[in-house]
Amino acid sequence: MNFLALAAEILRKDLRIEARSREGVNTLLFFSALLVFLFRFALGPTEAQVRQGAPGLLWFAFILTGLWGMARAFQIERENDCLEALRLVPGDLGGLYLGKVVGGCCVMVATELAIVVMFGLFFHLDLWPAGARLVPVLILGTVGFVAIGTLFAAITAHLKAREVLLPLLLLPLVIPVLLPASRLTELALAGESLGAEPHWLRLLLVFDLVFLVLGYLTFPFVMED
Repeated sequence: MNFLALAAEILRKDLRIEARSREGVNTLLFFSALLVFLFRFALGPTEAQVRQGAPGLLWFAFILTGLWGMARAFQIERENDCLEALRLVPGDLGGLYLGKVVGGCCVMVATELAIVVMFGLFFHLDLWPAGARLVPVLILGTVGFVAIGTLFAAITAHLKAREVLLPLLLLPLVIPVLLPASRLTELALAGESLGAEPHWLRLLLVFDLVFLVLGYLTFPFVMED
């Protein structure tokens, strides 16, 4: 099985399971609604405070929901003792990594869009004009987060304290993604072009590439252990 065929098969499997059970998406949406509801009281009623704190709070909500999603990346395989079967899949295990990354990005981006919609509704903000600039930022930030998150989810899959260790290992590493993503989100919500501060966009692209290459090269050794 070649690289892309394996990635497509893993992606199809994960999305089919998610569509049938809907456990992960429903839990993420409920958690997201709860976070936005709490943020509504934390920021106060004034629009200036909301717009000032929106980028950071949005990515804080994305990261919290993303951590829960990453903890589930190998949950089905772990519960059904299928990790050994994944190791024996013929072909480049990098394809398995890519399939998991794309599947995680699909679920997380869908959740992020729901969070943005709920944020606009709860805070009475018209975020639709910023949509064309905001969606690329969400995708780029999510790719970097899921790329390194999938790798560490595989590393901690067999550990008993994985729910505690995964955030401790992952959070320091996603800061280089979180900072430029938050700044670009601020530019998008303010109606400015993402190219107004191109160094942030370049930094985000570089870390996305670094995390993807690192995950692809390291994942086969992680699965062998």
